[in-house]
Amino acid sequence: MGYDVIVIGAGHAGIEAALASSRMGVKTLILTLDINSIGRMSCNPAIGGVGKGQLVKEIDALGGSMGKAADACAIQFRILNSSKGAAVQSSRAQIDMHKYSRYMQKLLKRQRNLVIKEAEVKRLIVKDGKITGIATDKEELDAKCVVICPGTFLDGLIHVGLRHFSGGRINERASIGLADNLRELGFNLLRFKTGTCPRLDKNTIDFSGLIRQDGDSLPKPFSFSTVKFKQKQVPCYITYTNGETHKIILANLDRSPLYSGKIKATGVRYCPSIEDKVVKFSDKERHQVFLEPEGLGVCEIYPNGVSTSLPEDVQLKLLGSIAGLEKARVIRFGYGIEHVVVEPTQLYPSMETKLVKNLYLAGQINGTTGYEEAASQGLLAGINSALRIQNKEPLILDRASSYIGVLIDDLTTKGTLEPYRMFTSRVEYRLILREDNADLRLSKTGFDLGLLSLAAYRKVKNKQKGIKEAAAFLKKTRIKPDKLINAKLARLNSAVLSRIVNLEDLLKRPQIHIKDLKTIHKLKPSIPESAWQQIEIEVKYAGFIQRQLKDVERFKHLEKIKLPLDLDYAGLSGISREIREKLSKFKPLNLGQASRISGVTPAAISLLMVYLRKINV
Repeated sequence: MGYDVIVIGAGHAGIEAALASSRMGVKTLILTLDINSIGRMSCNPAIGGVGKGQLVKEIDALGGSMGKAADACAIQFRILNSSKGAAVQSSRAQIDMHKYSRYMQKLLKRQRNLVIKEAEVKRLIVKDGKITGIATDKEELDAKCVVICPGTFLDGLIHVGLRHFSGGRINERASIGLADNLRELGFNLLRFKTGTCPRLDKNTIDFSGLIRQDGDSLPKPFSFSTVKFKQKQVPCYITYTNGETHKIILANLDRSPLYSGKIKATGVRYCPSIEDKVVKFSDKERHQVFLEPEGLGVCEIYPNGVSTSLPEDVQLKLLGSIAGLEKARVIRFGYGIEHVVVEPTQLYPSMETKLVKNLYLAGQINGTTGYEEAASQGLLAGINSALRIQNKEPLILDRASSYIGVLIDDLTTKGTLEPYRMFTSRVEYRLILREDNADLRLSKTGFDLGLLSLAAYRKVKNKQKGIKEAAAFLKKTRIKPDKLINAKLARLNSAVLSRIVNLEDLLKRPQIHIKDLKTIHKLKPSIPESAWQQIEIEVKYAGFIQRQLKDVERFKHLEKIKLPLDLDYAGLSGISREIREKLSKFKPLNLGQASRISGVTPAAISLLMVYLRKINV
């Protein structure tokens, strides 16, 4: 039997890849080792976060499913960095992880053009440098395109203390044959390490002396289509490690796989284990621990901040030393896991591999960590595999269009020597790539691909129309100084009026917001609230936004200058051998991408421009 697209793996990357290709009318098969594990949240029960919330919003704007699923299963919403500017504000939600998995399973099972099967993929079938199918432990299947999304299952090795065993997650087998096959095909493979926290019984935790953390009183959804929330919202709690905790950890480092040399793979610098925190930040007297519920109908608590691969008896001791956890029962111990990673510079920005045509990689196999990073890559890989079947040009998102574009560009041009995590600081144009305007930036693309419904796209068009009307209304509406208005301005600690001004001038003031303007002058009721929120940001940051837009124009100039894939860099004169070798290896698609390859100098880019003019490219 044959399929247009076969997706290997049904985690966050695999789900988005399979849904995208099947929704685009392409016959798709998704393979998983266990149907019941589809959409499982292997680590923390949360979606979003700094830089990650933007990814979820963009997935939703393009027609992906993570945002809708998160909204349907969320049990606490928070806007991070809410006291800072709009450019760095990010959404995060605690998720009922069991409901989330059921939601995704149901979604896949109902999807047209999509078949789900249980099987382990042993090898890829490649002929003349092109994928033609796969071989599982049960059968061989023909495929025009294959998307590999194995998460941590690719030759996964689990560590608990000095004990280690094969596994993709605890109590789930690893995928061994496929890792060996990728090596045989010539891919350069790395090994990365990640880890997870122990799970605790909620009924054995003393919350009475801990810091309660509630969500936002007015939750903001991830999906632009979500109207209201049905889930009950619950609090998290905060506790801290202490000197006794740190003594226990330091006394047992010889039994830690990280410090005994058992684990040699590179770990997540931005989410270190508790043993790493204690050793590397020895000046810190305590480390924060967030107690996060894993769902409404379950008793499991995730102690975020206590990721560890220490032996089970040490985990019990260190947990027992933490306030509120003195009598906590461990439901499942924490562990570390090593897994195989394909060096991501072996990919084009379409997520297709350079070594094997029509083979796409997405998720942790590309060196990333996090559900959101995985889902973003899966969505692009699914879209581009479907576009290949349809003989259409691939979708390439650049750094000026989206956080997803930054993520993929970082991976494919710079690579990564440690698990990659998205942050707002990685994004040069973050003032124009905000959460609130992801729909304005990307919804047309999602609609054109057939992933976004007409109703959802009309909602975006109405928002765009409202923004234009709101901008015009603020410019033309002028107000005169009078006692009542000046009294209101004084209460807002804003300067009183001495002359006629328009509402836009008032909104530019740092003390004045849209809600304040409504008390000063009646606003146009036909304009939707989402448009008013948008125009407030546009007005207040107008000068900065204009500067970034000029930077984007300069960026796009280099991105438009295409480089032929068959360009013979070895024959170019005036460019160093090292740079020629890098260009030959990376095969950049345009001058912009070439300029971001480590070691490629501005002088080399100038010489490339001269050469392209000579050959009239």
